[in-house]
Amino acid sequence: MAFDSKTFQTRAATAIVFVMVMLTGLLWNGLAFIILFIIIHFGCWYEYVKIIKKINGKTWWYFLPLGLLYITLPILLLIACGFPPINSILFRRGVESSMAYSPVLPCGIIFSIWINDTMAYLVGSLIGKTPLSKISPKKTWEGTIGGAMLCVLTITLIGKATGYYSLKDWLIIAACCALFGTLGDLLESKLKRMAGIKDSGTFMPGHGGFLDRFDSLLIASLAVGLYYFFFM
Repeated sequence: MAFDSKTFQTRAATAIVFVMVMLTGLLWNGLAFIILFIIIHFGCWYEYVKIIKKINGKTWWYFLPLGLLYITLPILLLIACGFPPINSILFRRGVESSMAYSPVLPCGIIFSIWINDTMAYLVGSLIGKTPLSKISPKKTWEGTIGGAMLCVLTITLIGKATGYYSLKDWLIIAACCALFGTLGDLLESKLKRMAGIKDSGTFMPGHGGFLDRFDSLLIASLAVGLYYFFFM
């Protein structure tokens, strides 16, 4: 896959605005975090319904329960990861006195996805030769493996430096994001191919719609959220 400088510049410019909005929602306070992901939740649902209507117009509502697993549950888990006392209350792990918001784990998940996607794109653009899947022809094994390795290395080192959670936990979080994030990307690509569309939406030039931007995060949040609640 040849490196396309124009496409990269467009994606980079849009990504700067996107990152600013995301960081504001993540770091400002708990309410901003919840509002941000409520907007993302309904944006993803809007595009999901459009896609399933294209795939099966007559009985599209049959697929609505799958949307709860694909969109609603992962976002609820991601939001819950931002409020550690929820984990304490549900699993009786030393209940804390307040429902304080902590951006550490949500940031860890989202940064893992960003690093994995960016490094996979760059490595794949530079040395990628072997297609990963017919579902997404532009993805390569070289890019996928390179992105995953750099994601795990970077997040594990940063996570250790923060002093939150163990080295093992950060390694597993990063690995889950790299693996399941890629699967989420492929799943959304399959849905788009079945619907006969290129992008799920147009709200981000160079990145497509909500599902195009958050497809990896949805499946990764599901995996990390389950790990967080049952093993951390």
